[in-house]
Amino acid sequence: MIETLVNIDETIFQWINSDLSNTVFDAILVPFRHKMFWIPLYLFLILFISVNFNREKWLIFAMIGLTVLISDTSSSKIIKNNVERIRPCHVVELNPVSRVPCSQGYSFTSSHATNHFAIGLFFFGLFSFTKWKWLFIAWAGIIAFSQVYVGVHYPFDVLAGGILGILIGIMTLRLYRFLNKKIFITENG
Repeated sequence: MIETLVNIDETIFQWINSDLSNTVFDAILVPFRHKMFWIPLYLFLILFISVNFNREKWLIFAMIGLTVLISDTSSSKIIKNNVERIRPCHVVELNPVSRVPCSQGYSFTSSHATNHFAIGLFFFGLFSFTKWKWLFIAWAGIIAFSQVYVGVHYPFDVLAGGILGILIGIMTLRLYRFLNKKIFITENG
């Protein structure tokens, strides 16, 4: 059973990493996975939250920090260090196309996927009043897909990271709503 799943994972990896290779994906997906690329978005979100959320903005910023702390720690420190799956870019038999330097860290789960889906889900719920909320899920999905495309993760790494991130995002969103109600609604009510 495990061997079958590994074979499926490797086959999908090779399809995404090699067979889908093209200059458009190279131009888009390689920079999309880099945190510096998203600085304008992060600055916009900080400004938007600061202007539109009044007193609860500090609670939102604290919850964003907590979300990243939980997601990154659970993926990078706990799961990766216990599973110890070698990254596909280090597996010569796969003949991976490495579009970015290959990290020495482990592969399962993808911290990029975990972190971005956790934050994406948190923002999805925070901005539930707008039709644009779906962009946060698409954003996380594109970043997760790009991790496979550039050769640093298997598809199941990003799938598991995405699921973990969604669960963490749901948890921190619920905690935010609970605290927001206790602190700000009770205070005003």
